[in-house]
Amino acid sequence: MSKGAFGLIVANRGFFPAELARDGRNNLINTLRENGYESVVLSEEDSKFGSVETFKDAQKCAELFKKNADKIDGIIVSHPNFGEEKGIIEAIRQSNLNVPILIQAEPDDPKRMNIQYRRDSFCGKISDCNNLRQAGILFSLTKNHTVSVSSKEFIDEVDRFSRICKIVKGLKYVRLGAIGARPSAFNTVRYSEKILERYNIAVQTVDLSEILYNANRLSDDSKLVKEKLSQIKNYFKVCSIDDSKLIRMAKFGVIIDEWSKDNDINAVAIQCWTSLEENYGIVPCTIMSMLSESLIPAACEVDVTGVLSMYVLQLATNKPSAIMDWNNNFGSDLDKCVLFHCSNIAKSFLENAEMKYQQIIAGTVGKDNTFGTVEGKIKPVKSTFLRLTTDDVNGCIRGYVGNGEFTDDTLDTFGGFGVYKINNLQNLMQFICEYGFEHHVAVNIGQVSDAISEALNKYLGWDIYQNI
Repeated sequence: MSKGAFGLIVANRGFFPAELARDGRNNLINTLRENGYESVVLSEEDSKFGSVETFKDAQKCAELFKKNADKIDGIIVSHPNFGEEKGIIEAIRQSNLNVPILIQAEPDDPKRMNIQYRRDSFCGKISDCNNLRQAGILFSLTKNHTVSVSSKEFIDEVDRFSRICKIVKGLKYVRLGAIGARPSAFNTVRYSEKILERYNIAVQTVDLSEILYNANRLSDDSKLVKEKLSQIKNYFKVCSIDDSKLIRMAKFGVIIDEWSKDNDINAVAIQCWTSLEENYGIVPCTIMSMLSESLIPAACEVDVTGVLSMYVLQLATNKPSAIMDWNNNFGSDLDKCVLFHCSNIAKSFLENAEMKYQQIIAGTVGKDNTFGTVEGKIKPVKSTFLRLTTDDVNGCIRGYVGNGEFTDDTLDTFGGFGVYKINNLQNLMQFICEYGFEHHVAVNIGQVSDAISEALNKYLGWDIYQNI
């Protein structure tokens, strides 16, 4: 299965050995193919060794990119020698592709610096970036100025760049579902639909009563209900919960699935306490966990920007996300805290997932109305955290992102939880409080904060703080 496709521009300049462009092009294509990526690039019949040097080369390259616009996730500009910056600029500009661009330069070998093998890519990359900057074209750089396309370092760069491309592409048009009203006590999850709309993020709303009405209309013997009930029972261990409650969950899940499909929803935020418990007799946590596990992120308390955060993380990793509370300190360790939720965490995060009841509100609405939570300790694993919010005062989307690690520390508690270690945690908490962020944070397995920060800051123009 392809991991994505890149448009390739192999730069060339006439008075440098063209064979360097030929070999560089072939090595680049082979390296990408061997690591699961497709290439859209001029053939050797289209131009000299399939490189871009002249204006005509640029036109041919641009036309090729246009024909494959739906396929191309990003552009890689490779400098096997100095390259011709005018050709590069024209190829990009005329293609009309609004995708991320990675600039790579092949290193010289100090033992091969004669006229036959000399590249000067080190210098050419600077010239190319200067021209891109003049043209107002955004681009990404490799961490080291020169890097061989045949190296492990380059593949790491491509994987990182691929994540940037997937985030940018995935956020070109997003539809978020908001099911129910924000709980009155949760001012913290308020947001601006208008600001989200400015960034092509649509919010489709529906009253919770409509969902419950349609769920109640379903027969216990419905094929869809039986299928969903089977999925619930096979999802994880169910602890002494009556089938009548599981059937209610199944009906709720069927209607959420249908509504999401009908409205082309990418991620969904659902009202929880205490309307669902009082009017329907369950908590939605299990259904939300199953949604997140199936790569439709689900957040509780109608936290729309929280579920957007989950969705961005998922774009970067293609793995499930979770929404959690920044909840507790962990003793006197200033770089550790406790992340917790009641919970709706995706099963893949947890060591041993079990369905139980929601202890926090059971005393208010009755234990019998709170079955369906997902309980368990999060596995020791490296992760990324992200929080996005709409800044209504400044009219923008802002957020923070960073890498963290769930530890194997023990904790005697309930719900879904994990001890979380973050560098400079206290500084991060200062930032969160100073800028008035929500108490919810999204997490995902894998450390990809660099790619997320660059995608959101550089290519989307959001104001994102990266915790280092």
